[in-house]
Amino acid sequence: MGRILAIDYGRKRCGIAVTDPLKIIANGLETVATHKLMDFLNEYMRREQVELIVIGQPTQLNGEPSESMKYITPFLNRLKKEFPEMPIEMVDERFTSSIAHQAMIDGGMKKSDRRDKARVDTIAASIILNDYLQSKQFKKL
Repeated sequence: MGRILAIDYGRKRCGIAVTDPLKIIANGLETVATHKLMDFLNEYMRREQVELIVIGQPTQLNGEPSESMKYITPFLNRLKKEFPEMPIEMVDERFTSSIAHQAMIDGGMKKSDRRDKARVDTIAASIILNDYLQSKQFKKL
């Protein structure tokens, strides 16, 4: 059984989250500098079996792709070329950073820790992955 890996793609940093092998729980893994993301993915997929990659799709409130898609599209093309057999799904990531900040507040995290953008990116990736998992559970019902 393989894991599902989620990416909250950013111009500077990318938050990474993965499921457990049973694909029940999403956990933040780490934040990677964007220019090192492909190396990280190659190394991670050598160690762990991944059966799906989920990427946050930045969307405007009206449902149209946001300006950030112009940075994600070249990455998607490279990812598909690097891992041609790997299924890739896009998930609406609207408000994930805001939800991540609120989760940090609700969890009692100190204000200085909440300023850590890498931590926010990892939590946002976890939220993207949780949203994906929940959407699949509702389709089964």
